[in-house]
Amino acid sequence: MSKELLKQKFNHLLDDNLIEEIYVSGVFKTFKKRDIIIDINQTLNHIPLLLSGSIKILREDNDGNDLLIYFLESGETCTMSLTCCMGTSKSKVRAVAEKDSNLVMIPVSVMQKWFHNNESWRNFILESYQTRFNEMLETIDNLAFMKMDERLYKYLINKTKLDNSKTIIVKHLDIAEDLHTSRVVISRLLKQFENEKKIKLSRNKIEVL
Repeated sequence: MSKELLKQKFNHLLDDNLIEEIYVSGVFKTFKKRDIIIDINQTLNHIPLLLSGSIKILREDNDGNDLLIYFLESGETCTMSLTCCMGTSKSKVRAVAEKDSNLVMIPVSVMQKWFHNNESWRNFILESYQTRFNEMLETIDNLAFMKMDERLYKYLINKTKLDNSKTIIVKHLDIAEDLHTSRVVISRLLKQFENEKKIKLSRNKIEVL
Protein backbone atom coordinates (compact mmCIF):
# COMPACT_ATOMS: atom_id res chain seq x y z
CA MET A 1 0.00 0.00 0.00
CA SER A 2 2.83 2.42 0.85
CA LYS A 3 4.44 1.87 -2.53
CA GLU A 4 1.17 2.41 -4.40
CA LEU A 5 0.49 5.60 -2.45
CA LEU A 6 4.01 6.81 -3.19
CA LYS A 7 3.52 6.22 -6.92
CA GLN A 8 0.08 7.81 -6.87
CA LYS A 9 1.30 11.04 -5.29
CA PHE A 10 4.70 11.44 -6.93
CA ASN A 11 4.80 9.64 -10.29
CA HIS A 12 3.95 12.88 -12.14
CA LEU A 13 6.83 14.65 -10.37
CA LEU A 14 9.59 12.06 -10.00
CA ASP A 15 10.95 9.42 -12.36
CA ASP A 16 10.29 5.70 -11.83
CA ASN A 17 13.84 4.86 -10.76
CA LEU A 18 13.79 7.55 -8.09
CA ILE A 19 10.42 6.42 -6.76
CA GLU A 20 11.89 2.94 -6.39
CA GLU A 21 14.90 4.40 -4.53
CA ILE A 22 12.59 6.36 -2.24
CA TYR A 23 10.65 3.17 -1.48
CA VAL A 24 13.88 1.32 -0.61
CA SER A 25 15.63 4.14 1.30
CA GLY A 26 12.68 5.88 2.96
CA VAL A 27 11.04 5.16 6.29
CA PHE A 28 7.23 5.07 6.12
CA LYS A 29 5.46 6.55 9.13
CA THR A 30 1.92 7.32 10.23
CA PHE A 31 1.03 10.27 12.47
CA LYS A 32 -2.25 10.96 14.23
CA LYS A 33 -3.91 14.37 14.24
CA ARG A 34 -2.00 16.82 16.49
CA ASP A 35 1.14 14.63 16.57
CA ILE A 36 4.37 16.64 16.35
CA ILE A 37 6.32 15.41 13.33
CA ILE A 38 9.23 17.85 13.53
CA ASP A 39 9.87 20.10 16.52
CA ILE A 40 11.76 23.35 16.95
CA ASN A 41 15.48 22.84 17.69
CA GLN A 42 15.27 19.21 16.60
CA THR A 43 18.30 17.95 14.68
CA LEU A 44 17.00 16.74 11.33
CA ASN A 45 18.30 13.52 9.84
CA HIS A 46 15.33 13.01 7.49
CA ILE A 47 12.99 15.16 5.43
CA PRO A 48 9.28 14.31 5.05
CA LEU A 49 7.37 13.61 1.86
CA LEU A 50 3.64 13.77 2.59
CA LEU A 51 1.67 10.88 1.09
CA SER A 52 -1.74 11.57 2.63
CA GLY A 53 -3.30 13.93 5.17
CA SER A 54 -2.06 17.46 5.84
CA ILE A 55 0.54 19.16 8.03
CA LYS A 56 0.75 22.67 9.39
CA ILE A 57 4.11 24.39 9.68
CA LEU A 58 4.44 26.72 12.66
CA ARG A 59 6.90 29.24 14.04
CA GLU A 60 7.18 30.02 17.74
CA ASP A 61 7.43 33.51 19.27
CA ASN A 62 9.44 34.45 22.37
CA ASP A 63 6.47 33.62 24.60
CA GLY A 64 6.10 30.11 23.19
CA ASN A 65 3.02 30.88 21.08
CA ASP A 66 2.71 29.29 17.64
CA LEU A 67 2.12 31.18 14.40
CA LEU A 68 0.89 29.34 11.31
CA ILE A 69 3.27 29.75 8.35
CA TYR A 70 1.69 27.42 5.79
CA PHE A 71 -0.01 24.05 5.26
CA LEU A 72 1.48 21.04 3.49
CA GLU A 73 -0.75 18.87 1.33
CA SER A 74 -0.14 15.34 0.02
CA GLY A 75 2.51 15.26 -2.68
CA GLU A 76 4.54 18.02 -1.00
CA THR A 77 7.56 18.39 1.26
CA CYS A 78 8.64 20.95 3.86
CA THR A 79 11.35 23.11 2.35
CA MET A 80 12.12 24.73 5.70
CA SER A 81 13.26 21.32 6.93
CA LEU A 82 15.16 20.88 3.66
CA THR A 83 17.07 24.07 4.37
CA CYS A 84 18.00 22.85 7.84
CA CYS A 85 19.11 19.50 6.45
CA MET A 86 21.28 21.08 3.80
CA GLY A 87 23.00 23.21 6.42
CA THR A 88 23.02 20.47 9.09
CA SER A 89 21.36 22.90 11.50
CA LYS A 90 18.42 22.44 13.85
CA SER A 91 14.83 22.93 12.84
CA LYS A 92 13.45 26.47 13.03
CA VAL A 93 9.84 25.30 12.65
CA ARG A 94 7.34 22.88 14.18
CA ALA A 95 5.45 20.50 11.89
CA VAL A 96 2.16 19.21 13.34
CA ALA A 97 -0.28 16.76 11.75
CA GLU A 98 -3.44 18.69 10.90
CA LYS A 99 -5.18 15.35 10.34
CA ASP A 100 -4.08 11.71 10.35
CA SER A 101 -1.16 11.62 7.90
CA ASN A 102 1.13 9.15 6.15
CA LEU A 103 4.69 10.18 5.30
CA VAL A 104 7.89 8.75 3.95
CA MET A 105 11.00 10.10 5.67
CA ILE A 106 14.02 10.49 3.39
CA PRO A 107 17.54 10.27 4.90
CA VAL A 108 19.55 13.46 4.41
CA SER A 109 22.49 11.62 2.86
CA VAL A 110 20.49 10.20 -0.07
CA MET A 111 18.50 13.41 -0.48
CA GLN A 112 21.71 15.36 -1.08
CA LYS A 113 22.98 12.73 -3.53
CA TRP A 114 19.72 12.83 -5.49
CA PHE A 115 19.86 16.61 -5.71
CA HIS A 116 23.12 16.37 -7.66
CA ASN A 117 22.35 13.21 -9.64
CA ASN A 118 18.63 13.23 -10.42
CA GLU A 119 16.97 15.95 -12.48
CA SER A 120 13.40 15.15 -11.45
CA TRP A 121 14.31 15.36 -7.74
CA ARG A 122 16.24 18.60 -8.26
CA ASN A 123 13.29 20.16 -10.12
CA PHE A 124 10.87 18.98 -7.42
CA ILE A 125 12.98 20.55 -4.66
CA LEU A 126 13.49 23.84 -6.49
CA GLU A 127 9.77 24.12 -7.29
CA SER A 128 8.97 23.33 -3.65
CA TYR A 129 11.27 26.14 -2.53
CA GLN A 130 9.50 28.57 -4.86
CA THR A 131 6.04 27.53 -3.66
CA ARG A 132 6.93 27.79 0.02
CA PHE A 133 8.74 31.10 -0.50
CA ASN A 134 5.63 32.54 -2.12
CA GLU A 135 3.48 31.27 0.74
CA MET A 136 5.78 32.82 3.34
CA LEU A 137 5.64 36.15 1.52
CA GLU A 138 1.86 35.86 1.55
CA THR A 139 1.93 35.17 5.28
CA ILE A 140 4.06 38.26 5.87
CA ASP A 141 1.68 40.34 3.73
CA ASN A 142 -1.29 39.01 5.69
CA LEU A 143 0.29 39.94 9.01
CA ALA A 144 1.42 43.35 7.82
CA PHE A 145 -1.49 44.53 5.71
CA MET A 146 -4.65 42.51 6.39
CA LYS A 147 -7.09 43.05 9.23
CA MET A 148 -7.95 40.08 11.44
CA ASP A 149 -11.38 39.57 9.87
CA GLU A 150 -9.76 39.37 6.42
CA ARG A 151 -7.09 36.95 7.68
CA LEU A 152 -9.73 34.77 9.32
CA TYR A 153 -11.95 34.56 6.25
CA LYS A 154 -8.94 33.73 4.07
CA TYR A 155 -7.94 31.06 6.59
CA LEU A 156 -11.41 29.49 6.34
CA ILE A 157 -11.33 29.50 2.54
CA ASN A 158 -7.88 27.90 2.55
CA LYS A 159 -9.12 25.21 4.95
CA THR A 160 -12.03 24.33 2.66
CA LYS A 161 -9.58 23.90 -0.21
CA LEU A 162 -7.23 21.84 1.95
CA ASP A 163 -10.04 19.57 3.18
CA ASN A 164 -11.88 19.60 -0.15
CA SER A 165 -15.06 20.34 1.79
CA LYS A 166 -17.18 23.40 2.61
CA THR A 167 -17.52 22.05 6.17
CA ILE A 168 -14.53 22.54 8.47
CA ILE A 169 -14.16 20.55 11.69
CA VAL A 170 -12.20 22.87 13.98
CA LYS A 171 -12.35 24.50 17.40
CA HIS A 172 -12.31 28.27 17.80
CA LEU A 173 -9.26 27.94 20.05
CA ASP A 174 -7.33 26.07 17.35
CA ILE A 175 -8.06 28.84 14.84
CA ALA A 176 -6.98 31.44 17.38
CA GLU A 177 -3.67 29.64 17.93
CA ASP A 178 -3.05 29.35 14.19
CA LEU A 179 -3.73 33.07 13.67
CA HIS A 180 -1.90 34.16 16.82
CA THR A 181 -4.87 35.86 18.47
CA SER A 182 -7.41 35.13 21.23
CA ARG A 183 -10.34 32.72 21.12
CA VAL A 184 -12.68 35.58 22.08
CA VAL A 185 -11.66 37.56 18.99
CA ILE A 186 -12.15 34.54 16.72
CA SER A 187 -15.55 33.68 18.20
CA ARG A 188 -16.72 37.28 17.79
CA LEU A 189 -15.60 37.45 14.17
CA LEU A 190 -17.12 34.06 13.35
CA LYS A 191 -20.43 35.22 14.77
CA GLN A 192 -20.13 38.35 12.64
CA PHE A 193 -19.53 36.18 9.55
CA GLU A 194 -22.59 34.10 10.42
CA ASN A 195 -24.72 37.25 10.69
CA GLU A 196 -23.40 38.28 7.28
CA LYS A 197 -24.46 34.86 5.89
CA LYS A 198 -20.87 33.95 5.01
CA ILE A 199 -20.76 30.89 7.27
CA LYS A 200 -22.99 28.67 9.41
CA LEU A 201 -21.75 27.77 12.90
CA SER A 202 -22.34 24.63 14.95
CA ARG A 203 -20.35 22.86 17.67
CA ASN A 204 -16.70 22.53 16.54
CA LYS A 205 -17.91 22.87 12.96
CA ILE A 206 -18.00 25.74 10.44
CA GLU A 207 -19.80 25.57 7.11
CA VAL A 208 -18.58 28.12 4.57
CA LEU A 209 -21.53 29.28 2.48
